[in-house]
Amino acid sequence: MVFPIKWGKPPMARCQHLCRFLSSAAAKAAPPIPARRVPRASDGTSAQSARIRELARLGRVHEAREVFDAMPHRDIIAWNSMIFAYCNNGMPDAARSLAAAISGGNLRTGTILLSGYARLGRVRDARRVFDEMPARNVVSWNTIIGCYVKNGDISLARRLFDAMPSREVTSWNTMLTGYCHSRQMVDARNLFEQMPERSLVSWTLMISGYVLIEQHDKAWDIFCTMHREGMAPDQPNLVSVLSAVSHLENFDILDSLHVLALKTGFARDVVVGTAMLNAYTRNASMLDIALKFFECMTERNEYTWSTMIAALSQGGRIDAAFAVYQRDPVKSIPSRTAMLTGLARCGRINDARILFEEISEPNVVSWNAIITGYLQNEMVDAAEELFNRMPYRNTISWAAMIAGYAQNGRSEEALALLQVLHRKGVLPSLSSLTSSLFACSNTEALETGKQVHSLANNLLEEARDTFEKMPSRDVVSWTTIISAYAQAELGNETIGIFRSMMHEHELPNPPILTILLGISGCLGASKLGQQIHTVAIKLGMDSRLIVANALISMYFKFGCSDSLKVLYSMEERDIFTWNTIITGYAQHGLGREAIRMYQEMRSAGVLPNEVTFVGLLHACSHSGLVDQGRQFFKSMICEYGLVPILEHYACMVDLLGRAGDVHEAEQFILDMPIEPDTVIWSALLGACKIHKNVEVGRRAAEKLFNIEPSNAGNYVMLSNIYSSLGMWDEVAKVRKRMKEQGVNKEPGRSWIQIKNKMHSFVMGDEEHEQIEDIYATLQELYTLLKTAGYVPDTEFVLHDIDEEQKESSLLHHSEKLAVAYGLLVTPKGMPIQIMKNLRICGDCHTFMKFVSHVTKREIDIRDGNGEEQNGLQMRGLNMMDKTLATQGARIAYSIWDVAGDSQFLDHILITCKDTMTILYIFDLTSQGTLNNFL
Repeated sequence: MVFPIKWGKPPMARCQHLCRFLSSAAAKAAPPIPARRVPRASDGTSAQSARIRELARLGRVHEAREVFDAMPHRDIIAWNSMIFAYCNNGMPDAARSLAAAISGGNLRTGTILLSGYARLGRVRDARRVFDEMPARNVVSWNTIIGCYVKNGDISLARRLFDAMPSREVTSWNTMLTGYCHSRQMVDARNLFEQMPERSLVSWTLMISGYVLIEQHDKAWDIFCTMHREGMAPDQPNLVSVLSAVSHLENFDILDSLHVLALKTGFARDVVVGTAMLNAYTRNASMLDIALKFFECMTERNEYTWSTMIAALSQGGRIDAAFAVYQRDPVKSIPSRTAMLTGLARCGRINDARILFEEISEPNVVSWNAIITGYLQNEMVDAAEELFNRMPYRNTISWAAMIAGYAQNGRSEEALALLQVLHRKGVLPSLSSLTSSLFACSNTEALETGKQVHSLANNLLEEARDTFEKMPSRDVVSWTTIISAYAQAELGNETIGIFRSMMHEHELPNPPILTILLGISGCLGASKLGQQIHTVAIKLGMDSRLIVANALISMYFKFGCSDSLKVLYSMEERDIFTWNTIITGYAQHGLGREAIRMYQEMRSAGVLPNEVTFVGLLHACSHSGLVDQGRQFFKSMICEYGLVPILEHYACMVDLLGRAGDVHEAEQFILDMPIEPDTVIWSALLGACKIHKNVEVGRRAAEKLFNIEPSNAGNYVMLSNIYSSLGMWDEVAKVRKRMKEQGVNKEPGRSWIQIKNKMHSFVMGDEEHEQIEDIYATLQELYTLLKTAGYVPDTEFVLHDIDEEQKESSLLHHSEKLAVAYGLLVTPKGMPIQIMKNLRICGDCHTFMKFVSHVTKREIDIRDGNGEEQNGLQMRGLNMMDKTLATQGARIAYSIWDVAGDSQFLDHILITCKDTMTILYIFDLTSQGTLNNFL
């Protein structure tokens, strides 16, 4: 299977290029007009100016220009009308060429041009117009601030806001919009409190902002404060607060809002009524109340009917839903679609088809609903017949059909449909690509799978090509391309794009910083992460909620202490903050600390969600807290009404297995209400490896071999169990089976970063330039550790060789070579951080603990299981503070130059008050773009 056709540019990119082409083409096509002084407004040109504006409103720009060119005399109103005509039709370059001919343009001329560029998101052009304006009014200021807000550059928007000579409530609301839309609610709240005057829009923005970050109780508090201050709500305000209240599931609050709507005259408003109905229908237990409210509504629209029908259908009350549907006087497409979706979901696909056929002109949503219904009922041929009849398909249509084929055992057809989609030049969704990869897995089509994966990369290349050809870029463009590369897990390339962004003097926004912090953690690049943190501090973004959450997550990948520093410096925390902390402690094996944070979270009034309990169960598993783990599993179901998913079951299996209850763990799997996946069986197999349970381990391994026969890790774990018991014949059988299946074990590899260079090691490495010194250091260390009580655990050697050979084999594991190199080239007391692609073996884990103890070093190893193996912690920054205080920044810098730890360098730069010393350090460092920027 091949995909020969190259993708075209994405539709949005094409539109932007077309707009700019038309704009510049129009500017070139129009005859040049010599610069002149324009007379002030006069009555004689008003009719022509009005005609220009009317033609512009209709999109007939060329005709408007003909009217303009035919005018014997043009006043400033005529000029501005033609400039507005170009701007309002997405042609600001042509407008600017026209404006350049006016030597006597007025304030409105500049404001029109500014708005034209701002509307298209062309920030740099808008700013250029703004800077060139001889005079500005509050409208001009609001427009340029709104332009930065729209494009996500809140920092520059705030700088302009602070520089405004005078402000009106619209100015404050524009800045407030930026903070709320970018989820920076601490800054939004601070600005809101400073407002000398608030409009109803201000209150609504705050309510909507808190809804956006799912802090619905705070949204309700804002509304209550507004009400106490005597501000009467309007329709958007009530709709916003109802959106918040719908998540609180508090009938008393809903009832009070209903009373307020009656008092303010909005009870009969169909939009408010529908929003209130939606709040009632979110909770299945309140369906009867919702139905009663629905019956009392004096006016209903198509969304009211469809909301009630969908709620009853999803609640399993299909007959009641159908009764409501029959009473619908219009039976709009949304109502019919909601009804047929409910019928299909409960297996009444024939009734759903009848309903679908009654729609005279079904939209794509209706087509997708009936096709999905057939696929849910495993009627793939019927779904295919409808899919082929569709007059128009969107990405959801293609994704549904590809997934339907793949999930119903028709993988070849799924891949063929992806090929058709590709040939049409349609951009496939992530869902389509995922389903296609699933189809490749089902048919063991490795080469096709590679092509599908390559196809995803080709899309990224097309996006990059479009990005590179853009005549100008703003922060939104940079955010988009950086996010695309990050999602493709191309960390180094993402960092490269970020450096290019800095070279072009474009400042990063909080989303970009968040992405880069995530990459730093995934790559184990602590120095990069610390530099990004410093950038955030310099830009005043380190306190932003999304940035602070990303900092906590990143620092947990490098250790624990810095994560807590970030946590306790935060002005505001959300559920993501607490989950990150709990999960971080769990990954470090600090179960009791994770539980303490959970208790602190509850004390703060934050309700846990499914992710919280995954972290808690994981923490209990890795800390041997079996009883607490059982209690948490029970609590999430009984106390919080959360339905366990596969991740929770996997944690419970791991909890029971690690504690030695291997048979109970197996029975737990057999009693599960959902089908266990590979993670669950792997957890059981891992427990059997720890406790050397051959009987259960063999059964778990067979399940895994059937599900994923090409995963080498499963074979290795079973071999570990056999070898630990000296069952070498069974080990040989496993190796033979691997060979027959064509399975190859991935070699272990470890990395350590020294200054700005990443050093890589494999077992028995002989390639490193200092390998002889590394082996000598390792041998000395080995002798020292054995004196301290370290005993090599030769059970982790999977070969039938003598003990001396086993010890030698263990000594040359890649992570041991990496730690020896770290000890060799870094100063005493300096922490060492290592990454490994595979899970660290038990002997290496013990080895690192002894190394940490003997050398008084903090040693963090992040392995392929995403867990850190921690040693003793040294207070490096305290040592640097002491050096700064006693010997000065230059001596401290010389220590950093040997250690190569950018955390210390950043600490020097932040602490040092001497500008000449800072410049001296910058001159000596070769940190590139980041330090030049700082």
